Amino acid sequence: MSRRSLQAIFVTLIFVVGLTIDQWSKFMVKTTMYLHQSIDVTSWFHITFIENNGMAFGLEFFDKYLLTGFRIIATAAVACYICRLIRRNVSWGYLACMTLIMTGAAGNIIDCVFYGQIFTAPAPPDTAQLVPFGQGYGEWFRGRVVDMLYFPFFEWTWPEWMPFVGGQQGLFFSYIFNIADACISTGVIALILFFRKTLAIELGDKPLIHNSEQEGSTT
Repeated sequence: MSRRSLQAIFVTLIFVVGLTIDQWSKFMVKTTMYLHQSIDVTSWFHITFIENNGMAFGLEFFDKYLLTGFRIIATAAVACYICRLIRRNVSWGYLACMTLIMTGAAGNIIDCVFYGQIFTAPAPPDTAQLVPFGQGYGEWFRGRVVDMLYFPFFEWTWPEWMPFVGGQQGLFFSYIFNIADACISTGVIALILFFRKTLAIELGDKPLIHNSEQEGSTT
């Protein structure tokens, strides 16, 4: 089997496994927990069910239609880019990073596009139900993204003498996120840490073709 075929299988596996885990975790949380319910797994890891209309980690900057449309276009562009990378025999590590980013984006797109059509949105303590298509809580592209992973590693109280935050409680990593967000973050961080030279070449629009010696130094 050729290298290109192996890399195509590699990309497909990452995408399918990542997307499956993401959607399974969201389905389980959405149908077994009520909104804002939290389960303490450890003192620093909680399963906390929230929903949001925005970007990764619950941030919100843009209109919902604009945000979802941007996600779809960006994901399609990354998919096309990955196809080009496979044809050019790039390193496995760089290919994995780009695939993780695409997988995470696709996972959140599914929430935005379809969840409003197929899930109810009852008030707590009732849990959401899967319903026939079109009988859900919202319109197309108006679904809310499901988040559940919460890691409040430690908290503290700011000294009274500090301006603006004095006397307030501080919490390290207060964001609640999902598997799709984790895929995107992992892919981006790995690119920055291990593939800065590759990114510089790619952004410079120069062809990137690795021989075996070069690849050994970049993976």
